[in-house]
Amino acid sequence: MIIDRLIQENLDSTGWFRPELVLTFGTLALILLDLGWKRSAARVRLLTLATLTVLGLSAVFLALQPATPQTLFNQLIANDSFALFFKWLFLAAAALTVIIASLGNDFPPARIGEFFALLVAITLGMFLMASATDLLLIYMSIELVSMVSYVLAGYKKADRKAAEASLKYVIYGGVASGIMLFGMSYLYGLLGTTNVLEYRRLLEALPATAPVKLTLVLAVVFVSAGVGYKIAAVPWHMWCPDVYEGAPTPFTAFLSVGPKAAGFAVALRFFYSAMAGPAAANGFSQAIAGIPWPAVIGVLSAATMTLGNFTAIVQTNMKRLLAYSSISHAGYALMGVAAVSQTGMQAVMMYMLVYLVMNLGAFLVVIAVAQATGSESIFDYRGLARRQPLAALTLGVFLFSLTGLPPFAGFAGKWYLFVSVLERAGDPGGGWYVALAIVAALNTAVSLYYYARILRAMFLEAPFTEEPLVSPVGTNVLLGAFATAILVFGVWWAPMIDWTKASLTLFRG
Repeated sequence: MIIDRLIQENLDSTGWFRPELVLTFGTLALILLDLGWKRSAARVRLLTLATLTVLGLSAVFLALQPATPQTLFNQLIANDSFALFFKWLFLAAAALTVIIASLGNDFPPARIGEFFALLVAITLGMFLMASATDLLLIYMSIELVSMVSYVLAGYKKADRKAAEASLKYVIYGGVASGIMLFGMSYLYGLLGTTNVLEYRRLLEALPATAPVKLTLVLAVVFVSAGVGYKIAAVPWHMWCPDVYEGAPTPFTAFLSVGPKAAGFAVALRFFYSAMAGPAAANGFSQAIAGIPWPAVIGVLSAATMTLGNFTAIVQTNMKRLLAYSSISHAGYALMGVAAVSQTGMQAVMMYMLVYLVMNLGAFLVVIAVAQATGSESIFDYRGLARRQPLAALTLGVFLFSLTGLPPFAGFAGKWYLFVSVLERAGDPGGGWYVALAIVAALNTAVSLYYYARILRAMFLEAPFTEEPLVSPVGTNVLLGAFATAILVFGVWWAPMIDWTKASLTLFRG
């Protein structure tokens, strides 16, 4: 009877697993189409259309998912509005990356099909990361994203920087995975299960002895290594600058938004579902097992944003500068995780939504300039306003938004992050939240300094040559669309607020 019930439950779950099944079989189909269209003169257009079709079909099934939170496959996967939000984010990031890659020359026509197939495979892994409620599935989904990312980071076979980036990525990723598995074994030993949904109840029943607390701290810190590695948080950030510089720029753009958002989805589900107790009377969750988890995350947040911003000051390569900028933004987003509240969750989700647009836009300008000049140096952005006014103007919009200045959408995301931590400042022992907000404010001022270097080069310095930079029409259209979205949602927050608020339902068992 038990076996029959499990079989029936898995069959029922398959019906709501259709978006992931589309991505699974779509990856295989793209590999076969790549082989079949090897000699076609229109292979880039055909493969682009096929990849967008796979992502679109997955979106159709995603739109049919039920609004009621439920678990699939014997509580391995949570099908809730929280996961759906991030899955829409992943599909948008993947679709935009496909379009950006098809417009550029980073991938030769003979190899672009492989990139599209692997990109869809990464999207599948990110879907599972957002939904996973079991430690082993969390590990397997992170590994799926990581393994394919190792390949794409070293996609330029003849490029020594790409080979070095891929090797460093593999080494750091392997170490992080090993440490994460070690921590998972501790959690399993303490609690007797890998089901995250049961952890809150089991942790509340643990004896508050010193050995148990020490083991729990080590376990959570080790598990956090895998998540911190995906979001490039300190001290697991060291792979980020080299990989961003060596990888093909369209994939770098995707890596900076997709897997990072997936890492935050895992972090929110793990800490909010497992490491936080029931909501108190004031609506905030309290850390359990006698350990100040929010303060630990707050320290990581402050360290991450500080290192990222101060190291970005000395960078002269645009991709490395944006890499350290990405590290700092991971630190800002960790403020919402540290809040352990509904407002904190909403702030992280809003920030990931805005970050998707402004960071993809910034990397699109880098791609356009690199294709025209063959350089990624900041010095080649001198006089860009004269040579390519649209690229300079839109990059200015993206940089101001990344800084968090009004009236740009980045201000809306950062505002909610500050609100989420300051709301908790009045809690007993919550004074450190004020300190975290002050550190974030000071770091915002630091980021404005190195973003201003780029703005000064583009608008105030004379170009090396007056020859205009020509960008594809599609690139210009995307830049205009990204910049318009940043400006519109910088003054009209309601759609983002409503969507994220409606997506806060997290299946907690």
